[in-house]
Amino acid sequence: MILVADSGSTKTDWGIISDDGSTRYFSTSGYNPFFMGADSIGEAMADEIGAYLDPTAVRQVFFYGAGCQGAQISNMERALRQVFTEAAAIQVSVDLLAAAKALLGDGPGFAAILGTGTNTCLYDGSGITFHIDSLGFLLGDEGSGAAIGKRILMDFLRNQMDGVVRRAFERMHTLDEATLLERVYASTHPNRYCASFTRFLDEPEAAGDYRKRIVGEAFQDFFGKLVCLYPGYRSLTFNCVGSIGYHFSDLLKIAAENRGMKVGLILPKVIEKLTFYHHLH
Repeated sequence: MILVADSGSTKTDWGIISDDGSTRYFSTSGYNPFFMGADSIGEAMADEIGAYLDPTAVRQVFFYGAGCQGAQISNMERALRQVFTEAAAIQVSVDLLAAAKALLGDGPGFAAILGTGTNTCLYDGSGITFHIDSLGFLLGDEGSGAAIGKRILMDFLRNQMDGVVRRAFERMHTLDEATLLERVYASTHPNRYCASFTRFLDEPEAAGDYRKRIVGEAFQDFFGKLVCLYPGYRSLTFNCVGSIGYHFSDLLKIAAENRGMKVGLILPKVIEKLTFYHHLH
């Protein structure tokens, strides 16, 4: 049995390739080694995985995850070995490589992630050749769910929502301003917490002009402060995976075209194409 995983800060999608070549999928919570230690990841993963498969039956693991870079790769490998004790091979890579493989296969191009966080790269058909760091939740992640959520919270806390939108927000989130601030700063995963507020933009009162302004400005930042720093970006096709990019694809396409980039694939998640990639390889 081969196990393929694409893990973000919020959710992990898993693909199983059985010995007969059949595939199936399931999801668990996210595991980010920047926010969790190896032991806590291993414990959480073991608790969730057992409902879907026998970990001792897994022979190969290809794990792609947010935060799986540098020293964090060995931490994630240690966590995985606590769970998949019989696996002959465990390979850990950054989630950005999973996005590139799913979006581009064996061909070169530009790939991006727009989910709870943000990431971008150039890919040559086998590996990442150029990468500009998104700088994470505190310093960057422009265009991400966390960044959009922060914009919504800033508008609410600074009284920048018009009356109709504000009343809709207060109806959906029965939190006073002091409690809201406390939860942002006390949260174990503030990026996830902020990103959760993007759901407000589906409310009828917020789904028109307010949605266009908030998300449009976030995507302008994403292109202006990140994508446009890539050399020759106008000659590249914009390919993206992630819940935010997919959910707001109408505004994302406008932002890309305004910067002179053609739009290619925009996928909600990578796991099916990523599993197919490993099935072929």
